[in-house]
Amino acid sequence: MSVAFRRESDDEHKEPEFELPIPVGPNLVTARGARLLGEAVARLETAVAAASDAEARKKLQRQLRYFGTRKASAEIVPPPAADVVGIGSRVRYSLGGAERHITIVGHDEADPTAGRIAYTAPLGRALMGAEVDESVAFQGREDAITILAADADAEELV
Repeated sequence: MSVAFRRESDDEHKEPEFELPIPVGPNLVTARGARLLGEAVARLETAVAAASDAEARKKLQRQLRYFGTRKASAEIVPPPAADVVGIGSRVRYSLGGAERHITIVGHDEADPTAGRIAYTAPLGRALMGAEVDESVAFQGREDAITILAADADAEELV
């Protein structure tokens, strides 16, 4: 049989596993975000210690390296000023005639389904620094978003 048709092991054909990508720029987080990063590291350390399967342990260690790096590089942002949109702000705004609410948070806290968007997301970038009653540009329209209210989200301060 030709060597070309023999396979030494399944490991030769596995896709390489790369480290989880770290977002570029500073790791700005709310107080809640710093707490969540600490909890994630503690949970993963426990899971790594308890993992008996080598493959599962490798995946957990990969996640632990990511969250450990994010925890070490976290910069807690002070609460935003009243009526100015910043990281940790609960924002009520009007877009296309519909009123919406979001909270602007750091990368690792972001959960769009829960109304938490990263400050680097397109909507987050558009809103950062805006004040109440100000109209801001979004998606090519100069007055697409009107800020109706902005205040520090009490949940982000914990």
